[in-house]
Amino acid sequence: MTADAKLTGTADEAAETELSAGSAILKPVFIPAAIVIVSLIALVLLFREQTEDLTAVLNKAITDGVGWWYVIAVNIFLVFVLFCAFTKIGRIRLGRDDERPEFSVISWFMMLFSAGMGIGLVFFGVAEPLSNYVLPPEAHENAPMSIGAAQDSVGLMMLQWGLHPWGIYAVVGLGIAYMSFRRGRPLAVRWLLEPLIGRKCVEGWMGHTIDAVAIIGTLFGIATSFGFGVTQIMAGLEFLGIAESSSGLIIGVIAVVTAVALWSVLSGVHKGLKWLSNFNMSLAALLALVVFLIGPTIFLLQAIPLNAGSYLSQLPVNALHTGAWSTDGWEAAWTIGYWGWWTSWAPFVGMFIARISRGRTIREFVLGVLIAPTAASLVWFTIFGSGSMFYANAGQLDVSEGVDSTASLFQFFDVFPMGAVLSVVAIIVVVFFFVTSSDSGSLVIDMLACGGKVETPKSTRVFWAILEGAVAAVLLVVGGDAALTALQTVAVSTAAPFSVILVLACVALYRAFRHDVATMPEHIQVLTPAEAGESAEPLSTRVRREVRGLRGVSASLGGLPRNRGEQESAVDPDIVSYRPVPSNRLEFDPATGRPVLADSGPDPLGGEVFDTEEFQTSQEYVDMGGTVPRTSEEDSGETPAEEPDPGRQ
Repeated sequence: MTADAKLTGTADEAAETELSAGSAILKPVFIPAAIVIVSLIALVLLFREQTEDLTAVLNKAITDGVGWWYVIAVNIFLVFVLFCAFTKIGRIRLGRDDERPEFSVISWFMMLFSAGMGIGLVFFGVAEPLSNYVLPPEAHENAPMSIGAAQDSVGLMMLQWGLHPWGIYAVVGLGIAYMSFRRGRPLAVRWLLEPLIGRKCVEGWMGHTIDAVAIIGTLFGIATSFGFGVTQIMAGLEFLGIAESSSGLIIGVIAVVTAVALWSVLSGVHKGLKWLSNFNMSLAALLALVVFLIGPTIFLLQAIPLNAGSYLSQLPVNALHTGAWSTDGWEAAWTIGYWGWWTSWAPFVGMFIARISRGRTIREFVLGVLIAPTAASLVWFTIFGSGSMFYANAGQLDVSEGVDSTASLFQFFDVFPMGAVLSVVAIIVVVFFFVTSSDSGSLVIDMLACGGKVETPKSTRVFWAILEGAVAAVLLVVGGDAALTALQTVAVSTAAPFSVILVLACVALYRAFRHDVATMPEHIQVLTPAEAGESAEPLSTRVRREVRGLRGVSASLGGLPRNRGEQESAVDPDIVSYRPVPSNRLEFDPATGRPVLADSGPDPLGGEVFDTEEFQTSQEYVDMGGTVPRTSEEDSGETPAEEPDPGRQ
């Protein structure tokens, strides 16, 4: 039996499983998730008078009971992804060895940044730095509205918006991209644990539960984000005197945004979502540039390196700060709350980042996901946060009665001569962040509900997009702010079990990466004496001298051609593959004394076959003897100017 025949036969057997080739909707995931979502919304609405008290109790239980664990877990995630980037693991490609990125760097960055931060950038860009300035955390011992509070403000904020949240997203995105695009697994959160618990458990109740929790946290997180966005839009319209907030206007705004999101969902990743993300991020960048130019430009130029230094200097201490000796509750309200919030969003953002990161190396992925958004966030929060504190310190922005989170952005814009225009542009940016969050969230939820299928029915995508908007509208109109806060608390509470899952995922992924690195070949180029400009010497002598990883081991390259003309092959004869062998992996034959390579252990993911497109185009399939059709761009080794196959979403 040939390798392809063997793979085909095994794939036919695997097709019998529900997860690999099941119906469009995976009922053990969809039905429980839908029941929990509807039940929780009903409870919030039915008991809306008791919601505020219950929410306060649950919030206190989360922050006091598991807040310390959130702090530890988030740091584990950041250390793990940095370890992956700066070791040999970073050379592993999230796809086949011959694949290249599906999206350009600019489009990739705009889509991941838009999905990862979205409305929060606009909503908290002025409000949070001003809050840290007016009511600084007790642990930093700064007086309210002092120079010290101003200098620390953006650095404190960056703890919650910089490397750590993107480290959480990177664990999920990296794991899913590796498991799907390199090892051929379906695109779902559950497969992160396969190297640890095996395929049988992943396809059973345990895997169903993981994906169901991911759906619940994602939908409630997006709905809550919608609520923040709508309240800010209403505040902006009222501040500008355009309209008064009302139930009808709230429903109308959500309906319009949902309609645009539906168009984007049906257009797919390569059209609607890509175009909207590029447009929105460009508009947001233009807004920031205008504020930078017409605001205190020189001061902001000074503030950017100051805030970067403040963030980096505070990071070692604040990264593990749990507020054990604080009495003001700042850590619980901000840091720990954010850790739960970002972790609850991790399935959504991580899966989406994985979906758009095919073809990148792990090093490219981690450094891109960590550094680029962190740098952009630092600049954004400096322009809006430090800028607002500048005017507050000058007496042009009134913060004597505290900071209004929904209206502070528009109060900041009112300082400028063209403030009304800036406010309108900001509202448009919020609307399109609203749309891209709904679009990417619907795509991710639908893939989870369909067992990790990339190609999902358009009808179910429409269902999830409408449900997200409906949940936000019902809660805002019927339950008000208390219901929205309760929903946010539910989303944050899903972070407790999910953070444990992600720590186990780090262990599982390390097992898979370790085997991949152990079998990864390296290459050297062997030059002839003429090419090297050296005197003639035996080929094997030059190789032993150049390959430092083979100290003490004789390498024989007898039979290789001495020049390109003698090789009847498409492979360049001057490129030689080798694998460095650590001494602890060598065993010696007692009779002959010859070194023998010790068994590196079984592949924790080897031998499994899936009836999915991901498997048929993965490195796993190639390693098992399968053949992946190559496009002309792949044959030439060039990255295509346009993204291939718009139908693959």
